Amino acid sequence: MSKKNKKIVLENVFVTDYAAEGKALLRHDGKVIFVEGAVPGDTVDIVLTKNKKDWAEARVLTMRVPWAGRAVPFCTHFGVCGGCKWQMLPYQKQLEYKQQEATQNLKRIGRVEDLNMLPIIGANAITGYRNKLEFTFSNKRYLTAAEIGTEQTVEQQNALGFHVPRIFDKVIDIFECHLMDDINNKIRNTIRDFAKEKGYAFYDIREHTGWLRNIIIRYCSTGELMVNICLNHDEETDRKDLLDHLLREVPSITTLLFTINPKWNDSIYDLEPKVYFGPGFVTEKLEDFKFIISPKSFFQTNTKQAEQLYSITRDFAGLTGTETVYDLYCGTGSIGIFVSGLAKKVIGVELIEDAIEDAKKNAAMNSISHAHFFAGDVIKICNDDFFAEHGRPDVIITDPPRAGMHEKLVNKLLEIAAPKIVYVSCNTATQARDIALLSDKYRVEKVQPVDMFPHTHHIESVALLLLK
Repeated sequence: MSKKNKKIVLENVFVTDYAAEGKALLRHDGKVIFVEGAVPGDTVDIVLTKNKKDWAEARVLTMRVPWAGRAVPFCTHFGVCGGCKWQMLPYQKQLEYKQQEATQNLKRIGRVEDLNMLPIIGANAITGYRNKLEFTFSNKRYLTAAEIGTEQTVEQQNALGFHVPRIFDKVIDIFECHLMDDINNKIRNTIRDFAKEKGYAFYDIREHTGWLRNIIIRYCSTGELMVNICLNHDEETDRKDLLDHLLREVPSITTLLFTINPKWNDSIYDLEPKVYFGPGFVTEKLEDFKFIISPKSFFQTNTKQAEQLYSITRDFAGLTGTETVYDLYCGTGSIGIFVSGLAKKVIGVELIEDAIEDAKKNAAMNSISHAHFFAGDVIKICNDDFFAEHGRPDVIITDPPRAGMHEKLVNKLLEIAAPKIVYVSCNTATQARDIALLSDKYRVEKVQPVDMFPHTHHIESVALLLLK
């Protein structure tokens, strides 16, 4: 062990295991150390970034001896961009670690005994699997270590790409992204080249100046392609020139929009995207069901794996055609509609009104008359009068955001006491926490992890809970 600039450096240490959330683990002098940038089997030098009595966090300084089973990263931006941190891991190893994390969370946080954890379902396509990507303009391009180390002067030029992890005001200039079909590269690079040629001002997040802010791309399995360009303010002549140029260069675009965002944050959910070309939405398919996706709609970003996820949800629900199903956090109604063929009635509840409007359109487009959708807070909506009108649920499907369910909703589910809960989660830690809170009345029958995002540490999980 040595100290450099008061930082503790550990040299030639061996990484023994995977911890969670993409970090590896080793033990040194009785202390557990969570390491970023390493995988089990690596021998490395590390510097501690956080140091507590019993544990510490660290990042890799030097790779001494890499694990022999490492894969060769396929992306030129690997190691700088934080999007696909596990490219160095063979895919089967990624699945093994995800299975391990899901199991440990359910046992340790969820306190589930005799856990029936089914083998994780991997993805057939491990690149080009996303149907949505968002890129950011910045007048401060992130400089790589090689650029900083050169004796030549390197200007911090304009960039269009992804934010640097933990650096809010700099953007990595992305020329090739493997998360989506190559069409994303054509769109992004076309816009960047034209903007530089015309001298358009890229956004400055610190000063809240500049014109070009974000690009949001949705590319569906149906072939429909939506692009939404977000601008700090409107410059009508320049806007038309940019949008017309993009349509000429990428004629496969089926819907082109622009959004004026004068706010300090990038969220567009309180803004109104304007349609420049096309119908203003795209249509996606899951099995034989069609779904309208408007610019502000949430939809699972891996279409093929969403079919897997929803099929598992439908199987876990065990529907026979006589059940009333409540779909909580229903979004645009995708899960409720997907299971509707085996349900007597579907009741969807979602806080966001725009999503509920899309859900109603989706039900109508699929000729589903027994699915009904309501905007509002589940805790307030699901009262005795509501149950008297629509029936009590035989099955509750809940698909909350990463933060999990609010404790008041957990208590509401305990009060409702439906025979079955199918809990769909994108965060096994918060899913496990909520399962522990439900354990007074529910037992876990089985859990199925699903890999929606290859080369990342993220895990989707479906749990079937039965009333005791």
